[in-house]
Amino acid sequence: MGLIDSTNRARKPPGLRGGSGQLEQEVEELLRLDVTALRCKWAALYGVDPSPYLGRTFMVRAIAYRMQERVFGGLKPATQRVLDRFSEARGRKTQPSAPRQRAGAGTVLIRQWKGIQHRVTVLDSDVLYRGRRYKSLSEVARTITGTHWSGPLFFGLKKRAKEAARG
Repeated sequence: MGLIDSTNRARKPPGLRGGSGQLEQEVEELLRLDVTALRCKWAALYGVDPSPYLGRTFMVRAIAYRMQERVFGGLKPATQRVLDRFSEARGRKTQPSAPRQRAGAGTVLIRQWKGIQHRVTVLDSDVLYRGRRYKSLSEVARTITGTHWSGPLFFGLKKRAKEAARG
């Protein structure tokens, strides 16, 4: 089985140019296809022959997903890069870690603390709270609470260790 080029995922093949109604019909038709027809459909959509070890159910789901992806669009490029990074590292002793969740510039974080609502705007290199710039969310959290806090934890961008361990 060859490698799949993830850059071709946004293109719509000629048979899938209709809207979601046509897509729904085509997905329903997949359920009626035999394994040989599913293998042909796979090759047409993915550009490679499927592994002989793939079961019918998996092929139906993967083909349906690819058809939906072609009509509605695929994963965001950032998500695709993360998945590509993990697949490239497969088999290595050290696996890459998932990217940390960050609030992008322009994000407004709202936190209720002791009955008062606090709003922080994330900027490119700092944050804005009550008309004043702070270097970090932790600095703002310390200002609000009077004690040392992890800013990302205080504003809900990071789970607590116990919550993360439970899933």
